[in-house]
Amino acid sequence: MKIFNTEQVKKWDEETIQSKGIRSIDLMESAANAFSKKFSQKYPLSSLLYVFCGTGNNGGDGLAIARILSMQGYDVKVWLADWGQKKAPDFTTNLNQLPAFGHVPLEVINMKEPPMLEPNSIIIDALFGTGLNRPLDGDFEDLIHWINSLHNKIIAVDIPSGMFADRHTDTAIHANHTITFQSPKLSFLLPSYEKFTGKVDIVDIGLIPQFISKTKTPYYLTEPNLIKGMVSKRKKFDHKGVYGHALLINGSYGKAGAAILSAKACLRSGVGLLTNHIPSQLNLILQMTVPEAMASIDEHDFYWSSLPENIRRFTAIGVGCGINQKESTERVFQSLFEEYDGKMIIDADGINILSKHQALLSKIPVGSILTPHVKEFERLFGKTNTCFDRLQLLQEKAKLYSVTIILKGANSQIAFSDGTVYFNCTGNPGMATAGSGDVLTGILTALVAQGYDSQSAALIGTYVHGLAGDIAYQNSSYESLIASDVIDHLGKAFHTLFN
Repeated sequence: MKIFNTEQVKKWDEETIQSKGIRSIDLMESAANAFSKKFSQKYPLSSLLYVFCGTGNNGGDGLAIARILSMQGYDVKVWLADWGQKKAPDFTTNLNQLPAFGHVPLEVINMKEPPMLEPNSIIIDALFGTGLNRPLDGDFEDLIHWINSLHNKIIAVDIPSGMFADRHTDTAIHANHTITFQSPKLSFLLPSYEKFTGKVDIVDIGLIPQFISKTKTPYYLTEPNLIKGMVSKRKKFDHKGVYGHALLINGSYGKAGAAILSAKACLRSGVGLLTNHIPSQLNLILQMTVPEAMASIDEHDFYWSSLPENIRRFTAIGVGCGINQKESTERVFQSLFEEYDGKMIIDADGINILSKHQALLSKIPVGSILTPHVKEFERLFGKTNTCFDRLQLLQEKAKLYSVTIILKGANSQIAFSDGTVYFNCTGNPGMATAGSGDVLTGILTALVAQGYDSQSAALIGTYVHGLAGDIAYQNSSYESLIASDVIDHLGKAFHTLFN
């Protein structure tokens, strides 16, 4: 799914109106109906509704929604922020229709004496939409702060008032639920702005699909059909040699779990052969817990200090999970880039070592995958002021080093070397637990070893990783979910891709 900026969405509206031969008020009515349908599915008819409207197109949406929900039987009252601003034509049209529905009271807000709202009522926020082009101030800022101070449930129309779709926002409505039109806004997918949107639902308002295929954007949201189209089905006479030989260099004394989790996930993700390069003290536990994998024993008892023989025979290397940052480990990590020119998946301590030895970044093999979480990303590339700044930096670094970077978290951001960014749509808060990143490294290493290009591997891997977590959550809870649960449900997650 493509994610468009504000100007593109405006153009999409305009082209829909022209293509369908309709009026802008008709498109507004379609949007109001789509919102109202979703709203009525979520909230009982007994709810008391206060619709807060501005005088622009978002306010026009709000007036139409108030009329439609009133006709459905909801108890609705409109509060209008009419403080001398220019009124949009479609707002005026809907305002003139409202008197015919006498049971929809309308009052103008006075911030010296703010409205008195019933405590269990629902606020529908239709003050400002994506057309807002500057931060709110004066009475409008006071109104936003006042609404946020209430304990009422808030449902935003298209976008929380005060929030920008494609740049940083400081002050906006803190909605519990946002019902947005046609496609998500970029800001909805970035972590700093969840406090504004709450849960997000997308509703189809009838914009023409032709616009999507012809309009370019660097931003996408992954969808099941995209991932299903990337996955290769196995053939009857395939054998283990067809599916690659992966090397995992993970774990150290006290962190054997990282090696075990990544190895199990790698095997559960279809690799043909797997070798673990491990300190000698980890050999017994790895052989007992992951008998399907082979072992390459390091010269050191406790840490990684040497490379396996004939390292170029491996079709992919996953490195960094729990390897620690001992001096000997840092030295051999640097030598890895001299000895191996195939694709690598670099995580955790591997990324932390890169952050201390920045010259190594230019030696990373083209097409490799880096998988930092936010703090690791900051150590590697520096801190940024906003999520939008960090997104731009992510794109720049993926281009500069010709790698794929997965910035892990909710809606993990997957940046390609051409500047394209995909936001992953699977996963849940229960996966914020030790070992989740090790599991992802194992999955990615298996996919790259099998011959998937790094971009496809990154998309498939993050999607399946999150989906396995979602399936695990159905049999568990956010609090009790652990990384091993994700591995246990990888089979079901992959199975969904072939149905």
